[in-house]
Amino acid sequence: MSNFDLQYRELVKEILENGYYAENRTADKTKKVFGKVINVDLQKEFPILTLKYTPFKTLVNEMRWIYQIQSNDVRWLQERNIHIWDEWMKSDYTIGSAYGYQVKKHKQMDKLLHDLKHNNQSRRMMINLWQCEDLKDMSLTPCMFNSIWDVNDGYLNTHVTIRSSDVALGLPFNIAQMAVLNHLLAHVSGLKPGKMIFVLTNAHLYEQHFEPIQEIFKREPYSAPKLWINKDIQDFYQFTDEDIKLIDYKYHPHIKMRVSV
Repeated sequence: MSNFDLQYRELVKEILENGYYAENRTADKTKKVFGKVINVDLQKEFPILTLKYTPFKTLVNEMRWIYQIQSNDVRWLQERNIHIWDEWMKSDYTIGSAYGYQVKKHKQMDKLLHDLKHNNQSRRMMINLWQCEDLKDMSLTPCMFNSIWDVNDGYLNTHVTIRSSDVALGLPFNIAQMAVLNHLLAHVSGLKPGKMIFVLTNAHLYEQHFEPIQEIFKREPYSAPKLWINKDIQDFYQFTDEDIKLIDYKYHPHIKMRVSV
């Protein structure tokens, strides 16, 4: 049985039962809770929901778009039939100075890779997408904006901050994406995947998700799948989506829910 599924179900239950009902930047109200933590041990399982289908290839390519391709051009995603950023696309086909733009501008991934290989006890191994001088030029300010990386006894650990977490739709993507990223970085750095902490400052459910998300309480989690990556590749920038796959991913059906923009 997937431990991540159990944590996810408890979080949804807490929001529905005890969440604070509030307005936000969108037209859809939310119920929210403050300061939730999800813990993942990558040596024990790969954290992707089995309670509802999560499109793995889509989330892998969105992660690659940000951290590997380091792009803000939505057309790269559209070419792969991914349309989750279409609503925020500007007239120049980008999302402005956001996400992958910030990784590339400050060479953040190059610095992280260097430290993981040559200075992995540094306490400054971080990727930070919240760059104040560029916030005004972003179509959407980053939600999962910060990750801090740590190495203990050959294991790569990750602390992730999500300032605003759409629990129904965004959170399952974010957790699986960062778990894939941990596996890739660990492999090319001669490390093993370790533990992950996800800190959710504002964990919320949008009003239109209250009813459909309750379907997960009628379902029993399956065992977590295994992650396969192509171990022949030693350069982080050479991985494609064909080099990253799930083995034995059993899941319950997709739950259709509208995205709030």
